Parts: sequence; C-alpha cells; structure tokens
Amino acid sequence: MNQSENGGISRRTFVGAAAAAGGVVMAANDAQVPHRPLGKSGIQVSALGVGGFHLGTIQDEQEGDRFVNAALDAGVNFFDNAWEYHDGRSEELAGKLLKGKRDRVVLMTKVCTHGRDKNIAMKMLEDSLRRLQTDHLDVWQIHEVIYYNDPELIFRPSGAAEALLQAKKEGKTRLVGFTGHKDPHIHLQMLSKGFEFDTVQMPLNPFDAQFRSFEQHVLPELQKRGIAPLGMKSMGGSGEMIRKGAITAADALRYAMSLPVAVTISGMDSIGVLYQNLGVARGFKPMTTEEMRRVREQVRMYAADGRVELFKTTVKYDGKVGREQHGYQSPEELPL
Repeated sequence: MNQSENGGISRRTFVGAAAAAGGVVMAANDAQVPHRPLGKSGIQVSALGVGGFHLGTIQDEQEGDRFVNAALDAGVNFFDNAWEYHDGRSEELAGKLLKGKRDRVVLMTKVCTHGRDKNIAMKMLEDSLRRLQTDHLDVWQIHEVIYYNDPELIFRPSGAAEALLQAKKEGKTRLVGFTGHKDPHIHLQMLSKGFEFDTVQMPLNPFDAQFRSFEQHVLPELQKRGIAPLGMKSMGGSGEMIRKGAITAADALRYAMSLPVAVTISGMDSIGVLYQNLGVARGFKPMTTEEMRRVREQVRMYAADGRVELFKTTVKYDGKVGREQHGYQSPEELPL
C-alpha cells in the first residue's frame, strides 16, 4: 500500500456496501481469527492483518481505540505500517493506539529509502521507533520495491539491505523483508541476491493468479525457502474488483486468505469495515481447491489485461516520494 491507496470513492462507504451485497455474515462473537506461523520465526500471526495506511485515515482517536480493541479481542495481532504513510501520521496514531498493548501485537513498519543509502534508512528506523513508541519492531521491510533498478540500488554498497542487517544485529527488529506490488520478476530478482529475508509482501488475489502473477511465480519460491509470505491488495487496493462487479468482497478476501500465506493485510478505516472482514476471518474456513478454481474462472475475463489490478498496470498506487527519488514525474504531472 502507499499514500495514493485511499483515492476514489470512500472505502468506508464502498466496502460496506460491497460486503453487504456479497452476503458477509458475522460469525459468532466468541470465534477468533486463527493464527499461523510467520515463516520460520516461531512467531504466530493472525490470518487477517491491519493495514497501516487506512488505519492512519481514522481521525477520531476514540474510534481508533475502539477499532484496535475490537481487532485485538477478535484475535487480530498483526499491524502493518510504513514510515511515509500520511507523512508519519499513521505511525504516530498507531503508537498512541497500541500504547500499553505492545506485547499483544506483531508490529511491522517499512523503510522508505526509495534507493537512498543505509544512513537514511537507519534515520528512518529511529523515526519509526519514536513514532510507534517502541524500542523494537517485529518486522522491518523495505517499502515499495517496484522499479527495475530497485534491487541494484538496495544491494549496492551502503544500500538499504545493509541497514536491514544492522537493525537486526542491534535488536531493533526481529525480522526483515521487502514489499512491492508491480511485477513478480522484480521480487524474484530481489530473492536472487542470496539475502536471508524473513518476510516478503506482495499482492495476492484471484485476479493476480492470471496476470503478472505473484501467486504463480513468487509464492512457490517463498514456500521453498521458508520465507513468510504476506498478502495484500486482496480487493485491488481501492476495491476496483468489487466495483466492476467481478467478485464480492467476501469471496475476494476469502480467496486471498486461502492461499498459503502467513497473513493477509487489509486496509480497514473504520470499525464497520473491520467487522465486515471479521465476518470472513473469524473461525476462518479456507476455500477448497475446486472453489478457488471456480473463482479464478469467474474472474478470468477481468483478470486477463490487469484492468482491475491498477497497482500493476498504472502509476495510481506508486508513492510520490518513490517516484521523486527515481526521477519520475508524479502521477498528478502525468497525462491522463
């Protein structure tokens, strides 16, 4: 996710209507979201995780507090974030909302060097720790690895990869990884470097399975290496998949959570959206192989050209800072 992910119609309005249309039924209140191993780390994480970008859009801190308590009470313990989300507000809000609850949470944030060096990465880490009001992270990832020269920049001498190693050595993070949403071949290039990543985050949904597929190309490699896969964009980023009528919100989320991933990170900007997702996640029952095949067949026409995976085919979900650091125009400066 990135700072442009909340564009378009209100997610609160859209996902609420879409989930209702998809027949999401709340499970019993005492059902818990199941936990899964986070790769080889020995850490257990909830199958559903809280996306940091959308958390940062909650303006009322009392609502934010109710949101966090409801998530934790349901068994959700994975909280995502990134240094640049809302210019730091997402991390600052998470720090306030998780104060006194840190031991109940698997906390992740992401470093946003976008090709800059180790020293900048370490400065960003200190910013993140201060904002999040903690002395260590559970997972620290390189954010938005989406350009073809990113692996070269990250692994150059004094690049961001060295910052991951230093942070882990100093005990400022338990695990390290990277994230990106553009092209599975960039992920494979990162993995070819021989670096011992603990986690890798990527878009996973039934449309991805048939177009520039992370499910087909990256997920098997992670399983082979024992690296924890983290899924995101189960509904397309801003719900393009559901808005086109190709799939219901419930089926999209259930498909993503049925894949062999540690956690599916979902953008949720209100308690209402949280409850809708909990309707799928509490006491989660994975789709069968045949059910997943039928879903992929159902969306095949929409999946073929990436029209609802705009994070792959357009710059809509490319972060502004990342484009600036690579010398590219911002999305607003590009022709329509």
